Amino acid sequence: MLDNEKISNFISARRRKLGMTQRDVAKRLNVSFQAVSKWENGTLPNIEILAELAKLLQVSADEILSGIERAPESFSYGRAGVDIAYTDEIKREMSKYMKPDDKRVISPHGSFASLYDITCSGIDDPVLVLKSEEPGSKQKLAMEYGYTESLCYDMVNHLVNDIAVMGARPLAVLDTIVCSNAERETIISLIKGISDACRANECSLVGGETSIQPRVVENGTYILTSSIAGLVSRGRIIDGSSICEGDAVLAVASNGLHTNGYSLIRLLIDKMPHIKYDKIDGQTFIEQIMKPHTPYYGALKHIFGCECVHGIAHITGGGIKGNLSRIIPDGLCAEIDLAKIKALPIFSYIKSTGGIDEQEMLATFNCGVGLTIVADRQYAGFITEKIGNYFECYEIGKVIKESKKVIFKNHIDW
Repeated sequence: MLDNEKISNFISARRRKLGMTQRDVAKRLNVSFQAVSKWENGTLPNIEILAELAKLLQVSADEILSGIERAPESFSYGRAGVDIAYTDEIKREMSKYMKPDDKRVISPHGSFASLYDITCSGIDDPVLVLKSEEPGSKQKLAMEYGYTESLCYDMVNHLVNDIAVMGARPLAVLDTIVCSNAERETIISLIKGISDACRANECSLVGGETSIQPRVVENGTYILTSSIAGLVSRGRIIDGSSICEGDAVLAVASNGLHTNGYSLIRLLIDKMPHIKYDKIDGQTFIEQIMKPHTPYYGALKHIFGCECVHGIAHITGGGIKGNLSRIIPDGLCAEIDLAKIKALPIFSYIKSTGGIDEQEMLATFNCGVGLTIVADRQYAGFITEKIGNYFECYEIGKVIKESKKVIFKNHIDW
């Protein structure tokens, strides 16, 4: 329980000890004289100004909220860079974004672990589907160019896509944020973004961890990761085992780079900084590459349970070949006609500007194909129509007998 009188006396005493007037404090913090006067008469400073006030008074936020100045020679968590009281205030504000509408979440925020009722109607003989994900080096660009909340959608959308391609319904997400110092606005923005992204994917952010690691993580750096739990009926798992010769391979369009290839993108920006402002299809290069990862669950759930769907691959790092090969059975091969792929303008720009050859592009980027669906050929039109209500979907290949898992023919029309 905070002692307002003790806190106000502490602030007043520290100000006088440092030889400052109330007007000096107000000017340094860019607040009104009346605000400082209120702090010294029982009104607590807002959480937004607490860190700056502590810095000005040469104490920690923890010391202000406890109303006790620690001896300068003593060691403390605050002196090591972690203010417990300040971070607790942030956690209390985070809690309003951690109240999912999902009644299956049965543990309150702040519990030692999250409790979730996995009973789901329509899922018989349920199998738990688990996955962890992080948005890679796109994180660095997102923080640099102000795409904090967008980055959260990248992470959650990628995570949900990875279990959705196996036919799973997403249930609950746990996040981890690692940083050097807890910048309130950034932390709250990240939690809000992750929570909103979960709701958009029909699942819940049920808990996680915010780990403050001064002297371990560089100042201003935030490292995100998350894990998801989903469910699928054992008899409706989509794993590629039913793929057979003659199946059609369909492409589902991406909206851009999604979350892969950003180490190469950062290299291009370092070598050619001017490209950040180049316009591609009406948007700057930065706007194009920072589009959030496309979420496919809302479309895919409409074909779950269709026996004609034999396999789905999420096209991430490694491109079409690296990911489609993961679901093709031994002795079969997906023959992809590159001439049918509808490459987006951003990929054409990256290829020409960076002087990157086609094979490197295909191994690094999705090149406009966010998913591939392998389906019974006679139902290819049905699948195309269903998915086409949400994203462009079209045929790019077929399954043949061949020892290689994936082969390309022809070339993309860049």
